[in-house]
Amino acid sequence: MLTIVELTYKVPIAQVEAATDSHRAFLRTLQEKNLLLVAGPLSPRTGGIMVFAVETIEEAEELLEGDPFKQAGIADYAYRLWNPVIGAERLA
Repeated sequence: MLTIVELTYKVPIAQVEAATDSHRAFLRTLQEKNLLLVAGPLSPRTGGIMVFAVETIEEAEELLEGDPFKQAGIADYAYRLWNPVIGAERLA
């Protein structure tokens, strides 16, 4: 089981861009710990998607408490559990 998190920006894109470097640096620390598998912005840039190697929404919520986007109120976060079947071996 994985956890998908969808961010939806709730501030102007200029505010998003001002905090993007610190947001990505934070996410890289989670990737280095093998907790974050992939992340990136949507196109058009209205938010983003992150896929975490954690099995509960609570774990993902806890990991993201330190996210600069969350701390600055830049985005809303929607959490979903996901059980990949086809192609799951690529995520191992």
